[in-house]
Amino acid sequence: MPTAILSALPEEQHGLREQLDAAQHVRHAGRDFHTGRWHGKPVVLALSRVGKVAAATTATALIERFGVQRIVFTGVAGGLHPDVQVGDTVIGTEFLQHDMDASPLFPRHEVPLYGRSRFAADAALVDLLTMAASAVSTGLFDAATRAHFKLDGMRIHKGLLVSGDRFVSAAQEALALQHHLPDALAVDMEGAAVAQVCYDYAVPFAAVRNVSDRADDTAHVDFPAYLSQVAGKQARALVSALLPLLD
Repeated sequence: MPTAILSALPEEQHGLREQLDAAQHVRHAGRDFHTGRWHGKPVVLALSRVGKVAAATTATALIERFGVQRIVFTGVAGGLHPDVQVGDTVIGTEFLQHDMDASPLFPRHEVPLYGRSRFAADAALVDLLTMAASAVSTGLFDAATRAHFKLDGMRIHKGLLVSGDRFVSAAQEALALQHHLPDALAVDMEGAAVAQVCYDYAVPFAAVRNVSDRADDTAHVDFPAYLSQVAGKQARALVSALLPLLD
């Protein structure tokens, strides 16, 4: 059974399709899926598009149409925790929708009728992603790229990733998220939705995010360049390091 590599934006999967052997293109649910083998392992590449609903639709299609064994989400995120800086890698161990609020019927952030606000990543998959990220975290970028994007350090963090249907790029909003969710490492727009779908189907899920900005007023003004020169390159190296580790 294949492994799904899921991202929101094309730039986050730049160059991945070219790594597939015996590649095939399947159009399904209004989306393009690319199947093949990478390091001898069956893989399905897909773009979730942006936002929780689009991501949930894509994750469901991957499970029901392609029978994927696991889903790994790669892409960028905005750093929230003070220890998380641009260039760092964040591996999600838990996922929460920061804009879920059905109060007073349910506690803030709790998904109605689930009795929970947080959905856990698959622990074994988190461990493998950590090994893969460690293998590619140093020496991947030349000095000019590191200097341009201020990539000094490039540490690996594990913990809570939060998702919502807002692009968080204002300091006030980032501070509010930190206040309500002090253990949140980074913010994206898809991960928690995919985690909920995978919980429903009992499919292992994990996500690894490259921190492209601080989710505040200092966010990168050259976001497309960061995607192509840093995030996309890291994703290719990380997925290439991950696949040989999988059963």
